[in-house]
Amino acid sequence: MSDSLKTYKAKRNFDVTPEPAEGGEEGGENLSFVIQKHWASRLHYDFRLELDGAMKSWAVPKGPSYDTHDKRMAVHVEDHPISYNSFEGTIPEKQYGAGKVIIWDKGTWHPLVDPHKGYKAGSLKFELRGHKMHGRWALVRMKGRGEKQEAWLLIKEKDEYARPAAEFSVVDEMPDSVKKLGMPKAASQRSASAKPAAKAADAAEAAPARELPATLSPELATLVDKPPSSPQDWLFEIKFDGYRILARVDGKDVQLFTRNGNDWTHKLKPLQAALLKMKLPSGWYDGEIVVHDETGRPDFGLLQQSFDNEKTEDIVYFVFDAPYLDGHDLRSVPLEQRRALLSAVMTKHGTDTVRLSAQIDALPEEMVAAACKMGLEGIIGKRRDSAYTSRRSGDWIKLKCGQRQEFVIGGYTDPQGSRTGIGSLLLGTHGKDGKLHYAGNVGSGFNQASLAALRASLEKLAVDENPFASTRAIAKKAHWVKPTLVAEVSFGEWTRSGSVRHAVFQGLRKDKLPRMIMREQPAHLEDLAHAEPGKPARKTARNRVGASAKASAKPREADAATPALHGTLPDTLKVTNPDRVIDAESGTTKIALVRYYALVGELMMEHLKERPVSLVRAPAGVGGELFFQKHADVAKMPGLKHLDQALDPDHPPMLAVGSVEGLLSAAQWNVVEIHTQNAVARSYEKPNRMIFDLDPGKGVEWPAIQEAAELVHAFLAELGLPAFLKTSGGKGLHVVVPIKPAYGWDTVKAFSQAIVEHVAGALPDRFSFKSGPKNRVGKIYIDYLRNGRGATTVCAWSARTRPGLGISVPVRWDELPKLKGGDHWTVATVHQRLDEGNAPWDDYASSAKSITAAMKQFGFKPED
Repeated sequence: MSDSLKTYKAKRNFDVTPEPAEGGEEGGENLSFVIQKHWASRLHYDFRLELDGAMKSWAVPKGPSYDTHDKRMAVHVEDHPISYNSFEGTIPEKQYGAGKVIIWDKGTWHPLVDPHKGYKAGSLKFELRGHKMHGRWALVRMKGRGEKQEAWLLIKEKDEYARPAAEFSVVDEMPDSVKKLGMPKAASQRSASAKPAAKAADAAEAAPARELPATLSPELATLVDKPPSSPQDWLFEIKFDGYRILARVDGKDVQLFTRNGNDWTHKLKPLQAALLKMKLPSGWYDGEIVVHDETGRPDFGLLQQSFDNEKTEDIVYFVFDAPYLDGHDLRSVPLEQRRALLSAVMTKHGTDTVRLSAQIDALPEEMVAAACKMGLEGIIGKRRDSAYTSRRSGDWIKLKCGQRQEFVIGGYTDPQGSRTGIGSLLLGTHGKDGKLHYAGNVGSGFNQASLAALRASLEKLAVDENPFASTRAIAKKAHWVKPTLVAEVSFGEWTRSGSVRHAVFQGLRKDKLPRMIMREQPAHLEDLAHAEPGKPARKTARNRVGASAKASAKPREADAATPALHGTLPDTLKVTNPDRVIDAESGTTKIALVRYYALVGELMMEHLKERPVSLVRAPAGVGGELFFQKHADVAKMPGLKHLDQALDPDHPPMLAVGSVEGLLSAAQWNVVEIHTQNAVARSYEKPNRMIFDLDPGKGVEWPAIQEAAELVHAFLAELGLPAFLKTSGGKGLHVVVPIKPAYGWDTVKAFSQAIVEHVAGALPDRFSFKSGPKNRVGKIYIDYLRNGRGATTVCAWSARTRPGLGISVPVRWDELPKLKGGDHWTVATVHQRLDEGNAPWDDYASSAKSITAAMKQFGFKPED
């Protein structure tokens, strides 16, 4: 070891540097690895593997990549002591490697070949088990060319963790230290929380008092591929094999709702009676209903039969959360404290019919194994410090024993031999194209009663046309049916062609919409966005355009922030057809879109104030016919208003959004997109902004759009004009220039046209000045027509009527390289951006300039 560290010691003065001189405990069978992010003369990543009592080390300039096509240079450097694995700090100036060092990842490495032979031969293959690094990797030495330091390549091997670089960059998306996290897969036991009941009581007292809302969407768990590496930060419960039910208790008024908001009170009269008898405090109670078999295990088939036979007396309701309780909104209270409050209530009021879901204290790996042996579906994990959010969240995870999910039934085959009813069900899931794709068949798991009942139900749904997309042939002779039934199926695996194998029918699901059924893909837990342990799940959104940075950093009052933060809807708003799916790719329903606009309403109003708007209605959802509404009767749409007819005397009065309530009224009216003009009502004839819409033609890749935005930004800077950036929610980007309202529409439009003509003329291979599709193949059209009188551009935070429901979001220029597309954020992922809100545009209003000097510099003569 002393010989191995000779070079390391010779390069350092340990009287000055805080780096360790030697030492460190060897890992034994579990060899350690560490990757340290090192800001030396240039940023790089130090990759270290424990071998023979030291850390074999390589400097990787760009850091690792999960793309198997990326071969990252790794320069072999001197061995480091094992104690270096815990070093995080700053190496002083004039010392070797001066600069900041953090522990970017750590864990264990598992050689796939003899590590000594592999290291000597220059070909190491191994598996990494870290917080960020997973799966199989290789270090390969390149042929030497007389360099002082050997050049190796760090390469990701093909496995289930591999991901294209365009889709995922681990160094960009996971930049921070993991020093405070335990070792992955550590068998550390959680420490008991000090006085949880007292803390919970204090939290409830501090939570805002609020009237009980009429509706509530549940938090949904995300399927993950393995247990969390820090189990002490999580609570674990059994994954029940039943239906999710939310109970709204308001005195003697008890209602029971499915996860999609359907009122099932009439179907669950015995449970309603049990809840009434308990005299629970008012609140929303979240849980799962099950029916137990003779061994005491939840049985989904028995639950289904209880509904089919209208005999629901045996249903048991396991309650696991209370987002509202006893007059307080607990959604922002950490889960552990919400659970303590719920536990106190259930201890006092609980019955055999309504029970508290038990918390399990063991390692998640052991819990999953035990659940599987018991014939259960798996376990649920929830972050102890997480808030309650009405969306699918990485703060709640599910770990399953086997593969199981819902499928849409698109047809069936005839029975063979002595079997009656049906032979098998033909299954499908919806793809990103919105079509139903064949996913194989299920022919087991039935009994005589279920076979007969299914046949009767399916015959009523008979259709002549195959409901599946034509991408795959279905060899079996089939009877086609209208795809409205959803089956829950367990299975062994997916085939390469996309079919399930060894499938077993578990029952029909009546609580899930067919259009929402897609293939469920397990996520990597480390990739999911969540709050840091001990911190709130989400900060208050910053919501001021034009406010100073200091002012926008101030959080709003808690009572004012909570409704918008959670997308709470006013009791007066009645949403028709709330469960109608408006986007098949994301499964977003109409009520979810309404709640989205409630969530971002305050942020959006800063971009809407006094501006005439146009509304894009999509009654048939994404892919259906669109209606572009510049005028409308606003009498029955609170929050929408007419502007003065004098602004546009030859047409009906223009529309404007006067409040967040107006956004909700519009969304209830099937509006998806909201567009704004470039002037405000008080000075309508003189626009106060210019917009350059970068619209890519066929064959243009995203990096070219990013470069185009930078070029436009640079040219505007030469003219002395400020430029702000936002995603379009579609394919491109918007460059927005705030200007002082001194010139008329024709002048501003003509000047913007001159700018675009100049840029396109200077770089004709990149840009097209003409708008037609044939003119911009492989080029980007900079749309200046958005600057004409009456023209509009999609508003910041508006959703788009495109698959996935991308949204338009203000961004900083230094964020541009990290964007993955014009739809980088969507309605489903907006929570990842709420912390920033409008902060990237804090100085928007104060940056506005007159265009007089720019026109003079450009040699452009104004028309007015």
